[in-house]
Amino acid sequence: MTDWKQRVATNLPRTAVVLHDLAMVWVAWIGLHLVRYAMRSEPSPIAAWSAEIALVLLAQGLVFWRVGLYRGVWRFASVPDLVNILKACLFGLIAISVSLFIYNRMDQVSRTVLLLYPFVLTALLGMPRLLYRVWKDYQLSRSEEAGLRVLILGAGRAGEALVRDLHRTGSYQPVGFLDDAATLRGSYLQGVPVLGRIDEVERIARETAARLLVIAMPSLDAAAMRSVVAACESTGLPFRRVPRLDDLLEGRSLPGELKEVAIEDLLGRQPVTPDWKAIRGWLGGRSVLVTGAGGSIGSELCRQCAKHGAHQVALVEIDELALSIVTAELQRDYPQIRCVPVLGDCGDPAVMRHAIALSQPEAVFHAAAYKQVPLLEAQLREAVRNNVLATETVSAESHRAGVGSFVLISTDKAVDPVNVLGATKRMAEKVSQAQALAEPHATRAVTVRFGNVLDSAGSVVPLFRKQIRNGGPVTVTDPEVTRYFMTIPEACQLILQAAAIGSQHAIYTLDMGEPVAIKDLAEHMIRLAGTQPGRDIALVYTGLRPGEKLHETLFHADERYRPTVHPKIQQAEARGIMAERIVGITARMREATARYDLEELSVLLREAVPEFDPAKADESSVGRGAVVAFPVRGNRAS
Repeated sequence: MTDWKQRVATNLPRTAVVLHDLAMVWVAWIGLHLVRYAMRSEPSPIAAWSAEIALVLLAQGLVFWRVGLYRGVWRFASVPDLVNILKACLFGLIAISVSLFIYNRMDQVSRTVLLLYPFVLTALLGMPRLLYRVWKDYQLSRSEEAGLRVLILGAGRAGEALVRDLHRTGSYQPVGFLDDAATLRGSYLQGVPVLGRIDEVERIARETAARLLVIAMPSLDAAAMRSVVAACESTGLPFRRVPRLDDLLEGRSLPGELKEVAIEDLLGRQPVTPDWKAIRGWLGGRSVLVTGAGGSIGSELCRQCAKHGAHQVALVEIDELALSIVTAELQRDYPQIRCVPVLGDCGDPAVMRHAIALSQPEAVFHAAAYKQVPLLEAQLREAVRNNVLATETVSAESHRAGVGSFVLISTDKAVDPVNVLGATKRMAEKVSQAQALAEPHATRAVTVRFGNVLDSAGSVVPLFRKQIRNGGPVTVTDPEVTRYFMTIPEACQLILQAAAIGSQHAIYTLDMGEPVAIKDLAEHMIRLAGTQPGRDIALVYTGLRPGEKLHETLFHADERYRPTVHPKIQQAEARGIMAERIVGITARMREATARYDLEELSVLLREAVPEFDPAKADESSVGRGAVVAFPVRGNRAS
């Protein structure tokens, strides 16, 4: 259809409505005069058409346009529309009176007609609109082919494309758009009207009998998305969103797919965009080895390497089932690469020698670690064995084989550590640094630190999701506790980005923006499940657990940071260490581990990591052990 034909097709319905309303003005004005003079058995002095009638139509028509009467749609006429019509008629009466007074001093205009005119005209305008809506509702209820009624938030390109897709499927019926742009109000996109602002979604969803809301604003930042989601939640209707461009490009969504709003969409930090050209340039054609390949970070790291150019991925994993699953997934999704699964403990030198000889890697990513803070507080030996001694083994075997890069996956808890996890990961950093200092030209050592990872195994998000599914309560340690978060793919992209930067013996950390309050995270997840915190799902505060602190620290006071080629990645200048001393302590730790000597391990860990101060965690826990629960009215699972 050509542009002018499309404009005519769009404007015809509104033109018909304007002509109808002006005709009703004529009927009200002439009819009231006829009735008025008929009751007095006198002929009406008002002609069917005259300059006076033209003034009446012009004045009332201008008022209709000024008050926005034609922004409404007959199909969705409601009580607010009737109120708007009455207001237009009252203002119209004033405009008519002024115009006629100027024209002929209101000669032969009955005061009774003036009094009744706005109410009669309101009835003449309102009744056809309401009858039309009743008729359309009746048609809809009788139609067997009517699809799910969808109200779309966002009248931009994404919204227009969505309407085309919905029309194509035949299973959905777009009933309108909502958009905050005043210039779009009353306009049509693909024949679907723009009905109002986004903050009017509750009223308009009710008036349009919508059954699904779709957020078609893929470029919204987290703060704006939270506002839109809150408006959607007020309706009690299910809602979805169109995928973002990066979701489509990265294969996380298909074109036309509607996604549920995830907790990642509501976090207050913009995702990091990697320099894919640099990553592919470094990774392309390489063989890589990943320890802990069956875990959340390890498995995603394998996927990212396979996706961005590695020709071979070796997977070292102690969990037989996890190794089987991730290997099968890689072979299915990336048949062009060679997978080398190795079942075994990366802390065993024989396993690592075998894995490295088998795959000849040019980069080793050491993701294997124990990470559960409260559990590790009482499992010192296993934390040291897995986080420290296994790191020494993997690093030593990488240097011995002349692997190009050894990348240690660390944590923000290694900065000013207050728990066993943080202390052992800080010790692992020192072990990697000591190994690099001992053999400075053999293997490039890189450490990457980041905060909590959303939806990783054992993290708070899967726990909250399970608790919500079971009907609650949702347990939060403390109302003030905050954490830094990133998504699993984002964490792995950061690791690859840091590895590709190319500095020798560096520690990289991410500018993770603002920390997230765990209380807010829990409340967002409860609402996304279609329930309300404190009403449907209880929120319970259990107190900080062993080793936990209220707020995490990303940067150490004694480390100097400088920017890198990537704007969101900072490089820390590694603190000086005595390599021989670290090597000696590590050897003594191995002996103490063999004897299961927890006292000796505790002494050695504090000696190696003097900044390890559990008292800081204890201080933040004082007076915070009480359980606080909100009352619940009803208890329904999502």
